Amino acid sequence: MLIGELARRSGATTRTLRYYESHGLLHARRSANGYRDYDESELRVVAEIRGLLATGFVLHDIRPFVDCLRAGNVSGDVCPDSKTVLRRKLAEVDECMRQLSAVRERLQAQLEASWR
Repeated sequence: MLIGELARRSGATTRTLRYYESHGLLHARRSANGYRDYDESELRVVAEIRGLLATGFVLHDIRPFVDCLRAGNVSGDVCPDSKTVLRRKLAEVDECMRQLSAVRERLQAQLEASWR
């Protein structure tokens, strides 16, 4: 499928798809006239990328998930490298939550102290 169709079907812009391709996350064949020709499987790859980005991942972290899909897996999160990234991201989120909880406790204490 051409880039416009992939964009329409995936909900991404053509510019975004070119960006993913420039980072090696999407693969396109080139037709004789130079147009990008994407395989149907790239639709699933774009969905995986967009879902992970929406969750807070950066492009660098997404590569193992895409590689896992390209290896023929139904999901990009079943491979060991993907699980490693998931564990690291979960640890980051846990740390952010810990920090936010500490900030919340300080704010709550300040508010309570202001009523005295």
